[in-house]
Amino acid sequence: MDSITKIREDLEECIGKKVRLKANKGRKKTTIREGILESAYPSLFVVRINNDYDNTRMVSYTYSDVLTSTVEITILED
Repeated sequence: MDSITKIREDLEECIGKKVRLKANKGRKKTTIREGILESAYPSLFVVRINNDYDNTRMVSYTYSDVLTSTVEITILED
């Protein structure tokens, strides 16, 4: 089993749970967001984020982003 498959399987087990994402946007810019892991597809996963203005936003990242540490994902326990 390769690393990306392991990451995908781990995230599939956490669908519906609250997560914290730390994304490296380049040029020393990082964003930290919290949301709910909505779904996991063969090449990417989707997180639903609620911001301060009651807007819901969907963001998606690839498993290779997690593998290369471009995105760090933490599962939050409620």
